[in-house]
Amino acid sequence: QAQLVESGGGLVQTGGSLRLSCAASGRAFNLDTMAWFRQAPGKEREFVSGVSWVSGTRYAEFVKGRFAISRNNGKMTMYLQMNSLKPEDTAVYYCASKLYGGAPPTSATDYTYWGQGTQVTVSA
Repeated sequence: QAQLVESGGGLVQTGGSLRLSCAASGRAFNLDTMAWFRQAPGKEREFVSGVSWVSGTRYAEFVKGRFAISRNNGKMTMYLQMNSLKPEDTAVYYCASKLYGGAPPTSATDYTYWGQGTQVTVSA
């Protein structure tokens, strides 16, 4: 069964860093476009960053210069390095996969598989 599992969330102070991981299993994700979304309480799920199977990347404006996405197809794992974290980055972060995708779309409805989420909390 296809599965995505996030890890690496936690509590960090403003200006700190975290590295999220998303481990894929159950099917070949190597040709998929993968992405990170986040959802804060009372808000809609929003696109954070995405990476195509050839490592083309896309970022939301609010994370440009602070976050970096990458993937290791051999390990079927995607990463999100988050630096200079702000309280407004507090949310549950989800990884997602789009079958045979190209450039990462920003709409959650375009993605097929989802992880369970990992909480990121940035204290002021």
